[in-house]
Amino acid sequence: MDLGSITHFLYGFFINLGGFGLLLLGVLDSSFLFMPLGNDLLVLALCARRHVMLPYYAAMAAAGSVLGCLLLDLAVRKGGESELEKHLSPRQIESIKRRIKARAGFALAFASLMPPPFPFTPFVIGAAAFQYPRKRLLAVVGGARLLRFAAEGALAIFFGQQILDLARTGWVKDLILALVALAVAGSVLSVVRWIRSRRKA
Repeated sequence: MDLGSITHFLYGFFINLGGFGLLLLGVLDSSFLFMPLGNDLLVLALCARRHVMLPYYAAMAAAGSVLGCLLLDLAVRKGGESELEKHLSPRQIESIKRRIKARAGFALAFASLMPPPFPFTPFVIGAAAFQYPRKRLLAVVGGARLLRFAAEGALAIFFGQQILDLARTGWVKDLILALVALAVAGSVLSVVRWIRSRRKA
């Protein structure tokens, strides 16, 4: 199977999953795994095709993010601040600690709204480690992500045909494949680092 066939298969696979594809990518992207721009591109493509499904697609993408954050929270919260040292550099820890303690809700909402490459996951890890209430954490992330994906869906509807034409071009499909390959590599690295940190603990 050549590169073009693989690209076409992956592109079609996630498109055909629809809302469940958004849910899956959301869980992966918001937990320990690494899926840069995956859900954003998928929301754009799906909403450009089926305008009336925007609320459903935005909700599924946001739900995936919330579930991913819940998994991250469950893994980190019990270890507290010491758990941060397994995932983040001292500089990141100090920066996030300042922001979380000053305005945790605002920092989480801002991180949830910003697209990649803004570092979203460290903020979730920091909030959980510093014992920011779990229900509030998930509510803030869910609300902010719902707003973000709804805005992207609205843009997809407004520029619908242009987005569909762009999605059919070879370089866009190759970009999606490159992002998936990057996601797999980043995910493997993340899991390996997590397993090593657990063994040391």
